[in-house]
Amino acid sequence: MFQVAALGSGSAGNSVLIRSATSLLLVDCGFTLKETTARMADLGVSPAMLDAVLVTHEHGDHLKGVGPLSRKHGVPVWLTHGTYHGARDRRFADVRLFSAHEPFVVGDIAVDPFPTPHDANESCQFVFESDGVRFATVTDLGACTPHVREKLDGVNGLVVECNYDLEMLRDGPYPAQLQARIRGDWGHLGNVQAGELLRGLDHDALDCILLGHLSERNNSDAAALATVLEHLGDRHERVSVLAQHRCSAWFAVGDTTAGESVDMNASVAIAAPERPSVTRIAKRAEPVVGEQRAARRA
Repeated sequence: MFQVAALGSGSAGNSVLIRSATSLLLVDCGFTLKETTARMADLGVSPAMLDAVLVTHEHGDHLKGVGPLSRKHGVPVWLTHGTYHGARDRRFADVRLFSAHEPFVVGDIAVDPFPTPHDANESCQFVFESDGVRFATVTDLGACTPHVREKLDGVNGLVVECNYDLEMLRDGPYPAQLQARIRGDWGHLGNVQAGELLRGLDHDALDCILLGHLSERNNSDAAALATVLEHLGDRHERVSVLAQHRCSAWFAVGDTTAGESVDMNASVAIAAPERPSVTRIAKRAEPVVGEQRAARRA
């Protein structure tokens, strides 16, 4: 089973916690170290408990806090070669470079990265698996390619991007060029695209659907939720919308309460690990020392 929580999701910052029986991963860190630490505390965990930070791409709303967090707490950072070389701050305590076509393992979690079409150097998303339960992140992509759909087949839960409502984007304040970039094949998924993806992926064991990366200007919780639910035949209670300015609850994935928020007092306790517990199938690099504006880099 997994427990999943978002520190926040949107153009101003993104970060998702993935927790198994013995491991704790952070996917992206688009918040300051102070804000990240505070939001993690709200969820009953701390940066010292992290086994790794995994980075999807180098845009600031996903990478801004990774360097400070890694340096302060000695957390290994996993990212593609392209993302590493595109990052403004590459001063990580421990760098693990991987190919977006090769799986690796962190603790008791198998990580299967896959490339995504987005206007970044070498962006990717992830499918996580532990004890037969699979959870995926799928944000920051302009199109759902056949390869993406294949990777997501059979997942028990996922965070899926619902960046914009088409009418709100069209009638909103963004200039035409930025609108075209957002809705293009290398931009972001809209509500309808997310709904169509979920309809194609839906199966009896898909019990946790989290809608993320909503634009505060070009979307709303109500619009995203209504569009997605139109594409899903039943079990609407398994769908939740992630917020930008506060952390979510913990969501259970892969047990009898899958898709529901869980009580932290009843959650699996994870002690701060010895650094690190990692098996990998990727080359290791030596550490290196040393809303419109956000939308352009999101």
